[in-house]
Amino acid sequence: MKFLLFIFVGGVHLLSLNSGKAIYGNGNRQRTFQEIKEEIACYGDVAKAIINLAVYGKAQNRSYERLALLVDTVGPRPSGSKNLEKAIQIMHQNLQEDGLENVHLEPVKIPHWERGEESAVMLEPREHKMAILGLGSSIGTPPEGITAEVLVVTSFDELQRRAPEARGKIVVYNQPYSNYSRTVQYRVQGAVEAAKVGALASLIRSVASFSIYSPHTGIQEYQDGVPKIPTACITVEDAEMMSRMASRGNRIVIHLKMGARNYPDADSFNTVAEIIGSKYPEQVVLVSGHLDSWDVGQGAMDDGGGAFISWEALSLIKDLGLRPKRTLRLVLWTAEEQGGIGAFQYYQLHKANISNYSLVMESDLGTFLPSGLQFTGSEKARAIMEEIMNLLRPINITQVFEAGEGTDINFWIQAGVPVTECPYLMLVSHEIRYPSSWSTRWSGIFDHPAVYL
Repeated sequence: MKFLLFIFVGGVHLLSLNSGKAIYGNGNRQRTFQEIKEEIACYGDVAKAIINLAVYGKAQNRSYERLALLVDTVGPRPSGSKNLEKAIQIMHQNLQEDGLENVHLEPVKIPHWERGEESAVMLEPREHKMAILGLGSSIGTPPEGITAEVLVVTSFDELQRRAPEARGKIVVYNQPYSNYSRTVQYRVQGAVEAAKVGALASLIRSVASFSIYSPHTGIQEYQDGVPKIPTACITVEDAEMMSRMASRGNRIVIHLKMGARNYPDADSFNTVAEIIGSKYPEQVVLVSGHLDSWDVGQGAMDDGGGAFISWEALSLIKDLGLRPKRTLRLVLWTAEEQGGIGAFQYYQLHKANISNYSLVMESDLGTFLPSGLQFTGSEKARAIMEEIMNLLRPINITQVFEAGEGTDINFWIQAGVPVTECPYLMLVSHEIRYPSSWSTRWSGIFDHPAVYL
């Protein structure tokens, strides 16, 4: 998983892609774009050395082995759990043993939620035990559970039109899947919208393009001034079935029982390591992924892969004896799944020096065959990044896509890093492909089907 090669020869060794300021060389003369292109091209040999080490050399499969050891040893790493804190301590030690610099932990207060026992049984029009997964931060039901009739809707608009029917019922959302970013609003906001019309609980069709009777978990958000109701995800199959039943006029009754509990915030840490820059040590290129996961899988895909890819970025630089001009900083976030809690607290702590951040990156889109990177920045910065990506032609990963974003880096985007009228540069990328055994090897440690974004 060696996806971050371009930062070594671009954002680190080369120049700062500041979208709001002119780019200068020696003295005060503004450099032409042609001069920048020529300098980028000079790093072709460095890029090849990184590629050879990552894909064909001794580092081949290293990040896989590192990740497999962590997830097999620690397992699930939900926010506030002992497993997460064990993983953080292991990673702190690993980074020190890897010979990285300024390895340290930065304290963070994070949510602590546990799902407890949970079940949902359809009582009418037939008895059917349903697979469910409570959503993060959901409250539980009373100990005896909730038994209520169901109202099935396909959208928030339909819920509003049928608001008088929702009072005292369990709202079931059977929203069609379009894409993740649009459809996930039902998981995040479903309980609030159902509570506004007097529902007792909400069940959300899992946000997925397909299903093998696999409920998905994830975070949901309550709203001040709106009653908190229990909420969980159900499978695509059960949501579709209840929609068919409702269309026939069947009365649907469900008994829902959830033992979910929210505890006081827990102590945790963001995990940090660096390679100090040789010329501009105060300027930072940040690479990142998050260590926490949900509780019903190993968190290998979300986001163990991204965290270990980011570690590998620093390892490759160190192994080749390279010293970047700018400081290359690794941050392994805590409590991303609860809404980027660790990243937000890091941002609050470091935003006073925001102008020193030349580049902020994360990997949290899964670990798949790479095709390029996502980018947010000015057109001038995009042109420079396209030239940098040309250095990855030997492995055919050259595309620069629109709309780079992510839970842990959105704070920087919104702030316009580095403090200009438009955002600077944010990236989300994937890893370089392994040999033919890649997909088989990785399948062994991916999350259980019940765990998704």
